[in-house]
Amino acid sequence: MAKLLFQVVYVVYLSELIIFLLVFQSDDRSLFDCFSCGTFISFGVLDASAGDADPLYRGCVDQCENTGCVGERCFPHCNFSADVAKHDQPWYMQEPLYLKWKQWDCQGDCRYYCMVNQEEERASLGLKPVKYHGKWPFKRVYGIQEPFSVAFSALNLAMHFYGWLNFYILIYYMLPQKPDKKPYYDFTFLWNLYALLSMNSWFWSAVFHSRDVDVTEKLDYSCAVALIGYSLILAILRSFNLRDEAARVMVAAPLIAFTTTHILYLNNYKLDYGWNMKVCVVMVVAQLLIWAIWAGVTHHPSRWKLWVVVVGGGLAMLLEVFDFPPYQGFMDAHALYHACTVPLTYIWWSFIRDDAEFRTTNLLKKAK
Repeated sequence: MAKLLFQVVYVVYLSELIIFLLVFQSDDRSLFDCFSCGTFISFGVLDASAGDADPLYRGCVDQCENTGCVGERCFPHCNFSADVAKHDQPWYMQEPLYLKWKQWDCQGDCRYYCMVNQEEERASLGLKPVKYHGKWPFKRVYGIQEPFSVAFSALNLAMHFYGWLNFYILIYYMLPQKPDKKPYYDFTFLWNLYALLSMNSWFWSAVFHSRDVDVTEKLDYSCAVALIGYSLILAILRSFNLRDEAARVMVAAPLIAFTTTHILYLNNYKLDYGWNMKVCVVMVVAQLLIWAIWAGVTHHPSRWKLWVVVVGGGLAMLLEVFDFPPYQGFMDAHALYHACTVPLTYIWWSFIRDDAEFRTTNLLKKAK
């Protein structure tokens, strides 16, 4: 048993080490998305991909933004002078989000149709797809940029809501309560807050993948960083069984301060994809290793579920490291990564409910 445990921990460690090293050698925007949302996991060069570096593509976009046409396709809303003024304004002076969803702006349409033409030309020459502005060439569906990523993000949000709802019912309606009507489970509030942060993060993930604009990008990245930072705090508190408020504050305060400072840096100074990616990878790897080690030393009856989530999450992240272009323009490695986190989220919340029952039962036995 000890030998098997060592082998499992070793596999988790190696997979996380590989991801850690590969990510630190890359500034690819898609690698950030690997950690943008998830149970533990749930960053890139915006204008330095092979596709948008192509002179033919750049010439097509420049011509389109001046004429409002790509070949025989013209865009009636493509008003160059007004569009430049709109983009030069701060985010709170720009067009409201609900209007941006109705139609793409001039730059968005020009980039998309120039990319489509460029990829058709490359395919005719037998060349493989390349990235444009840090993203693979996707086909729009009713104006949605990445339909499968949006769908799987929505499924993850629904799965977190379903898991949290069952957890809430278990805690407040099925398990015994203290005389003051508070639950025996010491980590109830922390998991409730985790659920809210997770659902918020997956919501903005779906929004961002449906329409990549400045506001949705910052909201997605900020919410993802907040969730990852909080998940690390929660991993430390639960694995070390810290129930004293003073001890919890000592652990949480520096991590909250660091996470908040990092979010402010991204939003108010520079949205540095490479640095953001490195910060999030460190926090993700740390919490995965904490949970893996705790699962190895604890006698928790549901530790196998924790193992499934930790190992499954580590393996799922390899989809982002070994990225591949979208199949038929729709399904890429990142969308598959989001798909993998759906069943892992179900198992994760099942473990949380089991943990609540296990600890409540033990505390009641001690009380007797």
